[in-house]
Amino acid sequence: MDVIVTRDRAGLVKARKTLGIGAGGATLALVPTMGALHEGHRSLIRLAHERADRVAVSIFVNPLQFGPAEDYSRYPRTLDADLEVCAEEGVGLVFAPSAADMYLPDRQVGVSAGAMGSVVEGGFRPGHFDGVLTVVLKLFNLVRPDVAVFGQKDAQQLALIRRMVADLDVPVSVVGAPTVREPDGLAMSSRNRYLSPHDRVAALALSRALAAGAGRRTPQEARRAAGAVLEAEPAVAVDYLVLVHPATFEEVRDDHSGEAILAVAAKVGSTRLIDNVTVTF
Repeated sequence: MDVIVTRDRAGLVKARKTLGIGAGGATLALVPTMGALHEGHRSLIRLAHERADRVAVSIFVNPLQFGPAEDYSRYPRTLDADLEVCAEEGVGLVFAPSAADMYLPDRQVGVSAGAMGSVVEGGFRPGHFDGVLTVVLKLFNLVRPDVAVFGQKDAQQLALIRRMVADLDVPVSVVGAPTVREPDGLAMSSRNRYLSPHDRVAALALSRALAAGAGRRTPQEARRAAGAVLEAEPAVAVDYLVLVHPATFEEVRDDHSGEAILAVAAKVGSTRLIDNVTVTF
């Protein structure tokens, strides 16, 4: 069956009927994306196939989650290539709306990410997670999936979506997928294409730092080891390097035991990258 591509609500209703979704029929997994699909996205789609009978992919560069000085206007938009990827991966439905399709011109109501959305990544990008949660909730309401799959690379986003689903009783099962990396360790990202050859090499400091922090006996040792790697790379301008609780994103104490997330965000040249790894003490 060919991929069904639609941009509006009426098309979604028709596509669900064509694919036999709902009312005791086939189950549906959604992979929300902003396009520029790569191997990391393919891994999400493949996991989605394991969790449901049909797979939908949304492709939408969401203006609400970009700040005034961020890269919304130049974010890569590669719809034709993305549709080829979806066809190769057996996706049944692609929802590719415009901003006008998604948001009313006088939109007033959105989702607040609360205190958890204002720390770590949210501290550097005020309002970012409000925009993320607002679009994700709209996608859930429009596409009506049984399952939604998100990457662990955006760990704070994943934690907030799980919290939103729990707090608002959204009937969607949220699945987290492991970060997919290039052979040299760099976390796959649509923004990697912005990196110059020199910056691409310098960016490896992020994954090296996380690897250095993982396996340490205490939070203090993990922070110190990861920080030393980043300090040794002058081309990397660090926004944050934090060790946080995976459910709340509050910084863990030096006597913390159990799981934590070691997360980093940094600019390499003009490109801002994020990465994280789960560690256990």
